[in-house]
Amino acid sequence: MKIDSKGIMELIPQRYPFLFVDRVEELIVNEKIIAIKNISIDEPLFQGHFPGEPTLPGVIIIEALAQASGVLAAKSMPEGINGIPYFVGINNFKFRKPVLPGDCLRLESAIKRRIKNFTTFVCKAYIDDQVIAEGEILTAIVKKEDR
Repeated sequence: MKIDSKGIMELIPQRYPFLFVDRVEELIVNEKIIAIKNISIDEPLFQGHFPGEPTLPGVIIIEALAQASGVLAAKSMPEGINGIPYFVGINNFKFRKPVLPGDCLRLESAIKRRIKNFTTFVCKAYIDDQVIAEGEILTAIVKKEDR
């Protein structure tokens, strides 16, 4: 299943300038997602990170993977659960290569395990076929009435 930016915004609460998933190329409910984030020199964060040497901060790569995982979590929610996926933890993240303006990040996330409303995802970010970051992300589905 493919999802455009409008469909993404129907599933997760983030908005520009903090929405870091441009489109979903593939989504298999309860299994995995492949999403894209195009890195443009126009990103507001490049004004300060770093002047003259624009580099995408690692925390933004993690956030992009968390948002992609949130889209998968939202599409995989059991029937009748009306909630929002929240990013609640990371584990064992490694960064292998800097991300620069002009790069296209491929965000891949797969469900590792679920316990109640918590889901652990195994995540990898790629530029072309090279892994540039990887680790685990934990999300929790918070029911709208519990917020």
